[in-house]
Amino acid sequence: QVQLVESGGGLVQAGGSLRLSCAASGRTFNRYAMGWFRQAPGKEREFVAAISKFGISTYYRDSVRGRFTISRDNAKNTVYLQMNSLKPEDTAVYYCAAGGTPIATNSSEYDYWGQGTQVTVSS
Repeated sequence: QVQLVESGGGLVQAGGSLRLSCAASGRTFNRYAMGWFRQAPGKEREFVAAISKFGISTYYRDSVRGRFTISRDNAKNTVYLQMNSLKPEDTAVYYCAAGGTPIATNSSEYDYWGQGTQVTVSS
């Protein structure tokens, strides 16, 4: 069992930056690939970024590649999402997730989810 708690969301102007954190409970953090997803009002949840168990591989959706960076610190049981050059269309609730697949973009590949943190980007 893994419990995930996100933090770092908030309100930021377009062009600004935020850093999301996701803290995991337990001593098995490095057994899991980690992902970030987001869900905007009236839209389906979508993949944002993923990172493999030891951080060797990362993957991003096209619209955030070059602006967002996913990283992890297995000693701290934490995964991060650094978001730069934010746009109003990045506004959503952001969720972190833990899964067993080496790296996955499909939400069904993830077993554990956090409660989400709101990110709002004003124009």
